[in-house]
Amino acid sequence: MKKLDESILNKVIKPRPQESFKGTFGKVLLVGGNHQFGGAIIMATAASVYSGAGLVTVATDPINTTALHSQLPEAMVIDFNNHQELAEMVAKVNTVVIGPGLGEEEESKAVLDNVFAYTNDKQTVVIDGSAITLMARDHIANPQGHIIFTPHQMEWQRLSGIKIADEAEDVNRAARDQLNAMVILKKHHTEIYTANDNYQLPIGSAAQATGGMGDTLAGMIGGFTAQFRDNITQAALAATYAHSAIADQIAENQYVVLPHQISQALPAFMKKVSLMGHDHTISFHS
Repeated sequence: MKKLDESILNKVIKPRPQESFKGTFGKVLLVGGNHQFGGAIIMATAASVYSGAGLVTVATDPINTTALHSQLPEAMVIDFNNHQELAEMVAKVNTVVIGPGLGEEEESKAVLDNVFAYTNDKQTVVIDGSAITLMARDHIANPQGHIIFTPHQMEWQRLSGIKIADEAEDVNRAARDQLNAMVILKKHHTEIYTANDNYQLPIGSAAQATGGMGDTLAGMIGGFTAQFRDNITQAALAATYAHSAIADQIAENQYVVLPHQISQALPAFMKKVSLMGHDHTISFHS
């Protein structure tokens, strides 16, 4: 298994061209946040906005609209129960992130089915959290698009059928090949299975073991894959590395890292990376 290192950041995060506009940096739609789990979709949205996606839209339960607007005025919000509006929005974006706080109710399943019916093969579809559980529970096939699953170990057990105790590299690889999707298996030293390679993330710590950390990663992957569209795999790898690199930096002075702190640190972190040459070792400290 290859070790993912900081060189992935230089490959992906470049200075922004001066001749550009918001469309240059991609459009993301995040789908989730039922009446109970609004915080998850807010954290995922913050990660997409702060990572630099050009235009971010959220499809969520209307109960979350005020909170979303107050925390993230940069994001647009639609009602995920309005099936026509949601279907039209799915067709307009580069990346769809579905799952953070979506829930496992009938309403959640209806939203998932609607989104999956309208993705296309040019899009990236990041599938997280309860969306993975719904797919496993109801035997739902992958939608069209470049699929990226971001399960924790129990979600991976549900999706792959591999018990947590048996989640070794070779069986995980075989399951990824059957799914024909990128898999980012969140654990101590996260493992990433791409079309051609298996990677281990050697950074990260127990300071990240807090609610919302995975939602933030999904949102970052959404922002990176929409923005750095030339190589979707590398963009997702860079997002995953950056997520833990920032967390490690914060953890030097904090017992626990809060997910929104990673998002808030992203613009400065990405600026620093973009200014580094390929021959320099990146230092993320001020």
